[in-house]
Amino acid sequence: MSYRPSLDWLNFLLADLRGGLGPYVNVFLLTEAGWDQATIGAVLSASGLIGITFHAPIGALIDATRAKRGLIVGGAWCLAALSVGIVTYPTLVVVFVADVSMALLGAVFAPTVAAITLGLFGSREAATQLGRNAAFDRFGNLFIAAVAALVGTQFGQRGVFYMLPVFAGLSMIAVLAIPATAIDHQRARGLDEIRLGSGQPYPWQRLFAERPFTVLAIGTALFHFANAPMLALVSQKLALEVKGFESAVTSAAIIVAQLATIPMAFLVMRANLIGGKPLLILAFAALPLRGILFAMVDNPYWMIVFQILDGIGSGLFDVLLPLVLYGAVLGSGRYNMARGIIGTIQGVGGASSYVFAGSLVVWGGYSVAFAVLAGVGLAALILMLTAMPETVPRGRTETRADGA
Repeated sequence: MSYRPSLDWLNFLLADLRGGLGPYVNVFLLTEAGWDQATIGAVLSASGLIGITFHAPIGALIDATRAKRGLIVGGAWCLAALSVGIVTYPTLVVVFVADVSMALLGAVFAPTVAAITLGLFGSREAATQLGRNAAFDRFGNLFIAAVAALVGTQFGQRGVFYMLPVFAGLSMIAVLAIPATAIDHQRARGLDEIRLGSGQPYPWQRLFAERPFTVLAIGTALFHFANAPMLALVSQKLALEVKGFESAVTSAAIIVAQLATIPMAFLVMRANLIGGKPLLILAFAALPLRGILFAMVDNPYWMIVFQILDGIGSGLFDVLLPLVLYGAVLGSGRYNMARGIIGTIQGVGGASSYVFAGSLVVWGGYSVAFAVLAGVGLAALILMLTAMPETVPRGRTETRADGA
């Protein structure tokens, strides 16, 4: 029996669930609940740091548990309840709990769906299905943005939050349509049949002795250090160039990048034919090129066009990472914990770069900041070119009766 439609719907609906809460909480708190920017920023910073801290332990939980569907169902209804709680009682305690929960569930949903995918299809079909997952996630992001705009306009901001229980119920139906017995939990944690060995996971500390994982971790830190502040800097530069149209040009920059990520998802579906490393190099090469172009160009229209490189760079990297990482730690039994560690590295790298980039702008201007960030991105590209081995062998195909 094919479980692809269930996974497609699950990815689409979880994107709706996440997108229906995260971006709209800050606006609601500022415009309707009477919060000030400083309080909102403090709550977001604290919850974000807590989320980063728990990425690896949550990954270890996903490795160990056989109730992966339960994690999705529980998380979905938790978000739904918190959304209603925020609009009903927008107190500091309720909002802080909600933001912390969102940060923690950010480390639950995508890795758990990836684990279920690998448990159904194995490593040889992973590229195709992980690419499909990402494509439906992007479609879900675009859908919820349109629906939230419509609902918010017609019924007010509170209407957006009341949509979440509907998406939680639909997400539950989608994930429970996949029988628990169809998920191979050994495969889901990286104990593939090709390299099972004793069938037992090795100590997590040994991950750092594996060259592919270590190189990928360092490259990820450099990539996110260079990439994380770029959108914020681009938005600021655009706002200064086109006064009076700040929101429009910022939205345009985001939409262009989001649209560019969709073909990247379909490209990853061909990774077994192309190879993982060439796609990884493409993603890493887009980052320094984007930085250099932003440093050289002030025309707002061209700057928006150059945001296509964000979709090629970070968009492709985000879709490709679960697949490349799976090959890097295959046989360890620690795949989801490894992904949690990488998630922590991404968070630390991204968070630490905002102050650095902002200081560069104050010291030397936007062109200097973009040039320096491009240099960091170039260092990451060189590392991938010279030290990262191929972890997605070409030409492998596999068909499983239960998952295909």
